[in-house]
Amino acid sequence: MKTTRDDCTQGSTQQRVLPAGERHLSGLDRLLIQADRALRTLSPGAPCHGRPSPARAEAEAELSSAERRHAAGLMRVNHSGEVCAQALYQGQALTAKLPKVRGEMARAADEEIDHLAWCEQRLQALDSRPSRLNPLWYGLSFGLGATAGKIGDHISLGFVAATEEQVCQHLQNHLEKLPSQDKKSRAVVKQMLIDEEEHAHAALAAGGRRFPEPVKGLMSLVAKVMTSASYRI
Repeated sequence: MKTTRDDCTQGSTQQRVLPAGERHLSGLDRLLIQADRALRTLSPGAPCHGRPSPARAEAEAELSSAERRHAAGLMRVNHSGEVCAQALYQGQALTAKLPKVRGEMARAADEEIDHLAWCEQRLQALDSRPSRLNPLWYGLSFGLGATAGKIGDHISLGFVAATEEQVCQHLQNHLEKLPSQDKKSRAVVKQMLIDEEEHAHAALAAGGRRFPEPVKGLMSLVAKVMTSASYRI
């Protein structure tokens, strides 16, 4: 059954993080929760947002066919990035050693749900669709997140910070590439950029280790493969 926006508003609390006193979950409980989140992330129309899309305040612009395709390609990349973010945070929340860090990862994933929903709405408005490669990106990102969580919480948080820094660079680049008259897409990307910068700072403030530049360079190469493929497929 397709989720309506009213259903999302009423049911968004189901995806939000439980208060600390209610989060006494077994390993099996957490696995089931992650499986549910994966289905919600990858199912069209399923992401439920807490904040209204920034695009609502802007008028729809007249775009040429080429401009519409280009804007849709960029928003498809952004949507795939949010799928990766969901998987990354969920993988880390599953394997993080400290309950506090698990909670921080889960909260970050909840905040990213807004971005996921906003990008999907924008793709629909542009008569486009999410990337068909999203299940692949989700699986790879979940594995990376779970591995980082296993290594240690400081590495896991550092990985978040490094990833968010890369995301911010991509979003800034997209603001330069989006058609200037497409104010709806630009409003979404601008708010995403603000949120992602906050996530990066929060991860470092929580004890994340700064990754060396060679590691960030390797992460950037991997990100370029993902963005190039998601833009087209």
